[in-house]
Amino acid sequence: MMTTQAAPFIYLASQSPRRSQLLDQIGVSHRILVADAAENAIEDAESLEIALKNEAPKTYVVRVTGLKLDAAVARMKKRGLAAAPVLCADTTVAMGRVIYGKPENVADAARMLAELSGKTHRVLTAVAIAHGRKRLSLLSESKVTFAKMTKAQIASYVAMGEPLGKAGSYGVQGMAAGMIERISGSYSGIMGLPLFETTQLLQYIGFLK
Repeated sequence: MMTTQAAPFIYLASQSPRRSQLLDQIGVSHRILVADAAENAIEDAESLEIALKNEAPKTYVVRVTGLKLDAAVARMKKRGLAAAPVLCADTTVAMGRVIYGKPENVADAARMLAELSGKTHRVLTAVAIAHGRKRLSLLSESKVTFAKMTKAQIASYVAMGEPLGKAGSYGVQGMAAGMIERISGSYSGIMGLPLFETTQLLQYIGFLK
């Protein structure tokens, strides 16, 4: 009697629909692995994303991604799930050494956008993967230049609700695109999952050829 082997897949430790869509784009089969209500998903994520005093943006995003990966691997083992590579990513926006994370509320979102208006900032996305004893990570750095925005434009954009839950208070794939003058680097990285770096990691562990 012949048995069929399950198709290879990875776990994506992220609730972001954009990251899932980007993995679909490069044909990577994946299952979502995130904390459930019993594991205090929101509180856990918030505690991991707290920046340390005087922490540089690059150090911050790499450290947070590593912590999230540790939590996801532990979650996989605790639940007794089938072993598979675990992929995690985290994105932050920075200008100089100032880190612009997810806004606390609409007022905070408006403040961030006013500070980014007419200036160039960096978008840093770290990607990490764990597979057995292997643990690898890469960092994508891109630059985004915003046009000068009026208070009315910022208020209108914030009122749409799009900035909430997004690093730097905007989504490059959404309405904010009309306010961006120039992009340098990885568009998918700005969205939240740099596909070139992700493909490299998956090749390193032998998941992709």
